[in-house]
Amino acid sequence: MGFHGIAGAVCRALTAKKDGPSLYDVCDPVLASYRGGDAHLGKFYKTALGNPPLRALLRRTGLPALADTERLAGLRAALTAARDDEAPDWAAVGAPVAALMDGMDLRHPSPPPAGAPGRPPAMAEIDRVIRATGSHLVGSFGKNGFIPTYAAFNLLGDADIGGREMLMALTGLNARGYKNSTLLFSLARIFIAHSPARALINPPWRGIAEPMWEPVQIRHRSAYYDAFFTEALLGFLETGLARPDEASAARRAIDEMVAFCLKTSAEEVPSHDGSTVKVITALAPGPHPRFSRFFAQIKQDLGFGVYVPDCDTTACAFSAATQAGAGDPMLQQPLVDFYRGYQVRSGANEPRVTVPLNDHIDYEGGIVTWIDNLKGERPYGNDLDPTLNLDILEVSFRNLKRWQIIETPQRLETLQRIIAFQARLVESGAFKDPRSHIYYLPELYSAYFGRCYAAFVALPLTAQRIIDPGNVFALIRARVLGYVTGELIAHEMNPFDAALALIALAHLNADVSTFSPALHCIVHGFGEGGRKRPYKAYEWNKMKTPTRILVGGPEVTSAFVLMALALARKRLAGRG
Repeated sequence: MGFHGIAGAVCRALTAKKDGPSLYDVCDPVLASYRGGDAHLGKFYKTALGNPPLRALLRRTGLPALADTERLAGLRAALTAARDDEAPDWAAVGAPVAALMDGMDLRHPSPPPAGAPGRPPAMAEIDRVIRATGSHLVGSFGKNGFIPTYAAFNLLGDADIGGREMLMALTGLNARGYKNSTLLFSLARIFIAHSPARALINPPWRGIAEPMWEPVQIRHRSAYYDAFFTEALLGFLETGLARPDEASAARRAIDEMVAFCLKTSAEEVPSHDGSTVKVITALAPGPHPRFSRFFAQIKQDLGFGVYVPDCDTTACAFSAATQAGAGDPMLQQPLVDFYRGYQVRSGANEPRVTVPLNDHIDYEGGIVTWIDNLKGERPYGNDLDPTLNLDILEVSFRNLKRWQIIETPQRLETLQRIIAFQARLVESGAFKDPRSHIYYLPELYSAYFGRCYAAFVALPLTAQRIIDPGNVFALIRARVLGYVTGELIAHEMNPFDAALALIALAHLNADVSTFSPALHCIVHGFGEGGRKRPYKAYEWNKMKTPTRILVGGPEVTSAFVLMALALARKRLAGRG
């Protein structure tokens, strides 16, 4: 959105005709000032929703439905219960908010069809972008001592979270602060959806992955990000395009990021057989996440004080360390044994998924996201994401011999049940539905399946046949390729979309003629990030609750573009 668009949206929001009680008319009498009860609810309200800029934008947005005095009183009574009750009935608290969420009219992006370009860009153009993105990552690590990633709030929320899903979150999450933030963000979303400020808070964009608005990005570091930056720099080295000084700097960065994953971010947790296991925490203790002092306090005020380890960060960190040739004894742990305890078995432990936002898919055989820490804390309840399960398969394939998976029937069964979970998801077509994914987009699922598939086909044929006697991977490959070629690259993309499409195509051994749309998009988008970075920041992953929180950054875009082009370059050179 340009300057005139922004100015117009602000003007319309500030001068709108008020046609019912505003967010602040509803909440100020209950949450602006009080004693006793839950102090965090009021603090969150004042910090996240009652701040002056947002108040100015939304103060004239009213809801006609709340002109009904009984309905307004019922909503305030629910907020009062959330504030004062020692153990609120969260389903009852959320009910009047859920009833107002039906008219928000939120939809996923639907890019228009795009014409197919002819020949792919010249190899010199591809090499130029590889060198620039590799230099960007190496330079960022040298400047910051790490490669930063960013988080940004989208206050309009996620299209998949309506009233029903909001109630799932309120009743399935464990931490009261997280329930508070989910409740109030959900209420604010309703007013934003009916406000002229909606166009300012959630402007349209090109492609599928959402661009991130720079002024509200929160810089931080996590082992999950370091794992993928490690893979990107390994790809940069493999191309042979790095200058000698960049190659040395990349190797140092890889060593330091692997150490950050396996040492700084390591945490012991209880396993299901009574032992303890070392896993990788989602966010290491301070000061390692590298938040600014300002945002560290904001994070605390918003109720995000406790982080627990997760299965995805653990899998990706182990995978990156394996690819980098690390010899840390931690890698000897057969993670598949630990993951088995977090695997869903129909009729036995399905309640393990306490926040079933994607309950239209069959969870049987899938691994849930969050890991209980030694204190038994589980602030986010638990959910189940299909892409996470691909990462577990990928790290297991890379460590197949080390963990003696084929030789151990229980471990082999655990993998085969994850594969069966993926087969049902893909056969049903649900993998293409954004609602099926908790933290990712279907296009990212496709890229990560490509990554998983490449690790699988690198195994000896005898091992492939034992793991996948039904040839499920061939079926999934065909369906994912059909989505990428028939839908993703056939429509308008941004460079991040194109990088994910290209990763899938290259890893899945698609014909190189299919690379052209993604290659052209990446090469033509080069420089969109301005003087200091090759590309803009786009959505890599997200949290759907308490509102839509995007994670990505210009370095993330560079990393995925670099990985995509390195793969494509190898295939194109092979064709030559």
